[in-house]
Amino acid sequence: MVVPGVLAGERVDRAVALLTGWSRADVQVLLARAAIVIDGRAVNKSHKLVEGSVIEVLEEPAVGAPPEPDPTVAIDVRYADDDVIVVAKPDGLVVHPGAGHADGTLVNGLLARFPDVAAIGDPYRPGIVHRLDRDTSGLLVVARSPRAYDSLIEQISTRSVDRSYVALVWGTLSSPRGVIDAPIGRSTARRTRMAVRESGKTARTEYEVRTTYVDPECSLLDCRLETGRTHQIRVHLSAIGHPVVGDATYGGSRVSITLGRPFLHATHLAFDHPVTGERLAFDDALPAALAAVLTNLE
Repeated sequence: MVVPGVLAGERVDRAVALLTGWSRADVQVLLARAAIVIDGRAVNKSHKLVEGSVIEVLEEPAVGAPPEPDPTVAIDVRYADDDVIVVAKPDGLVVHPGAGHADGTLVNGLLARFPDVAAIGDPYRPGIVHRLDRDTSGLLVVARSPRAYDSLIEQISTRSVDRSYVALVWGTLSSPRGVIDAPIGRSTARRTRMAVRESGKTARTEYEVRTTYVDPECSLLDCRLETGRTHQIRVHLSAIGHPVVGDATYGGSRVSITLGRPFLHATHLAFDHPVTGERLAFDDALPAALAAVLTNLE
């Protein structure tokens, strides 16, 4: 939507509510999720509009009831106490309900096993403080108490949560280690994808080469997130010319290695316990399908 002169100077939350008919509360939730951007940039709810600016709305407010428990969704719990739950998510499992995935998500399974999670955080994605892409497997921490929710959100924002991944990428990198520092935002060509954009949010990914392979030419990397943008590792590695093997969305699907998912696994997770302050650390081995790819390369 292009901002008309009559709305110049208005707060973005009020203006979008007027233009869409949604409640200001719903609009503010979308703003907090960076699902409403002005001229390609995420803004806060009090941002004042300028005539001619372009408002992009990337999501709609949640509709219907909050998610229901579903005991048929298997949950691999690695740790649980009164405040936090650590799970190992398989590939193919969506973390929380959203467009196209109303049920059958990790959240539905969590609610069946830990009903108290329903009261934590956003009622439509209860307990969730960070996410993994549907086809990315590995470790995820979930809040089980309000104090844990607040603490984990703070730890993520201050980058004290350690999230490390293993990725197999195409090609041989020019340096054995490095940092990819490039802002990420919605792709202007395809709104379901992300891209490196000057107007995007700050994003930093550290990487270190663990092993290189010759036939086909590819490299096994350890990656660490300093920030947590949607599709961050996949977008960053594709941007430097080394897309993740099996990642059809960002140019990593090739016939020399047939894999129906990106070779990306959240292998290490560490954070400070929200109550005791103890540093908790967890590691998860590669799933069998990914380990088999490496065996064939050797």
